[in-house]
Amino acid sequence: MPELPEVEVIRRGIVSHLEGHRLTGATLRNPNLRWPVPHDLGHKICGLKINTVTRRGKYLLLDCGTGTLILHLGMSGSLRLLSAATPPQKHDHIDLILDTGMILRFRDPRRFGAVLWETGDVVHHALLARLGPEPLTATFNGNLLYAKTRGRSASIKEVLMNSRIVVGVGNIYASEALFSAGISPMTPAGQIGVRRYEKLAQAIKETLNLSIEAGGSSLRDFVNSNGNPGYFQQQYWVYQRNGQPCRKCDTIIMQIRQGQRSSFYCPRCQK
Repeated sequence: MPELPEVEVIRRGIVSHLEGHRLTGATLRNPNLRWPVPHDLGHKICGLKINTVTRRGKYLLLDCGTGTLILHLGMSGSLRLLSAATPPQKHDHIDLILDTGMILRFRDPRRFGAVLWETGDVVHHALLARLGPEPLTATFNGNLLYAKTRGRSASIKEVLMNSRIVVGVGNIYASEALFSAGISPMTPAGQIGVRRYEKLAQAIKETLNLSIEAGGSSLRDFVNSNGNPGYFQQQYWVYQRNGQPCRKCDTIIMQIRQGQRSSFYCPRCQK
């Protein structure tokens, strides 16, 4: 699943091609995504200017003045900037048509993604209203994590993947950041002190930024808006390296199951 770095990579790739330009319509080949795409989406957005392209967690937000397009890539989605003459392939479900002769094509083989239209204040949309803070902002720090985890017995790995605590820190980046901070994924969140949380908050920021700089992670079929893969997977310390020696201490990397997801860690480097 594309996580925060992958979505941010896509945002940066499309922002200059979208902001300030107008939408002239939409082509819907299959509106049956996680939630139905409005059948009259093309009519709703025709002629509207895209003012800003922003991100909230893993959601891309295209502010069109009278409404906002909410895009989510789900498990397997991608967005490509293409010429309007580019023939669609099997899983190319939606095209947003621009006044430049380009299209923003939404591809989603598993159809868990979303293309929604919101005319109210988008921050109050049901998908966004309860999201936690953005990890790459100044407001996200060790003190905030410490305050949000008091009395919590759940493991720190599971807590980091709770979008009401912090958005966008998915399975890959939670595992990598916990290794960088030297914290075991099994540690109860409520037992971690503020100093260790300060180190963890910094590790989360650094891990996410490193991934963004590397173009994100391409473990399956993620590509950016130009069709290029990311390369952060080449820098992993622990994720999917179970059975291999730790790059710091040579101890064998372990894999466990937490909350129906795999966690990877070094039993020597992480306590």
